[in-house]
Amino acid sequence: MRASDAERERVAETLREAVAEGRLEMEEFEQRLEATYRARTHGELEPIVRDLPAPGTAVAPVGAAPVPTGSAVRWADRIGKPATSGGAFAIWGGFGRRGNWTVGRKFTAFTMWGGGEIDLREADFEDREVVIRCCTIMGGMRVKVPPELNAQVKGIGIMGGFREQSKDAKTVSPDSPRVRITGFALMGGVRVERKRSKAQKQRLRDAERARLEKGRGSSGRSED
Repeated sequence: MRASDAERERVAETLREAVAEGRLEMEEFEQRLEATYRARTHGELEPIVRDLPAPGTAVAPVGAAPVPTGSAVRWADRIGKPATSGGAFAIWGGFGRRGNWTVGRKFTAFTMWGGGEIDLREADFEDREVVIRCCTIMGGMRVKVPPELNAQVKGIGIMGGFREQSKDAKTVSPDSPRVRITGFALMGGVRVERKRSKAQKQRLRDAERARLEKGRGSSGRSED
């Protein structure tokens, strides 16, 4: 059966959600998107998204990580540094801001027929008040923030999605910077995820291990 324009757009929306969620790499997203708009029949469309969930499908969290101690995140050490980036831009491609970088007090990201990732989990901040504008047209963008960050999400989705998802328990720290994530997604998707990085999870495990060892040591001395 011949495929309609509306059916091709539904498949394209599934692909945009998938790249925003990190299920597809940029190169594969572009290949599948090109195949979608070339497809003429249902039989050509169906394999393109066979291994992907439909847009808006809820995914059950794997499990909450332990709540961090007060010393797990030292926000005072991460605020007030010179910005290393004030924006990002991608057309038919992708961009990434991750690892140890410093977010400008005003950061603007734009994608068109492409994707991008903004990872704040190990980032520093130029100011205590930061605004991140995410604008995407027929593309996808993902923003990763730690559970302790005071992040406020308020964007607009037009034939697309602009949403927040928590993969770890939300435990906002009162001394963290305030980050406002805003913008719009036109026939695309912007997803803000609260999740800890591997380095943060390792630090939490190390802190918990040290606490348990200290407890065992104190117990042994009291018995002597």
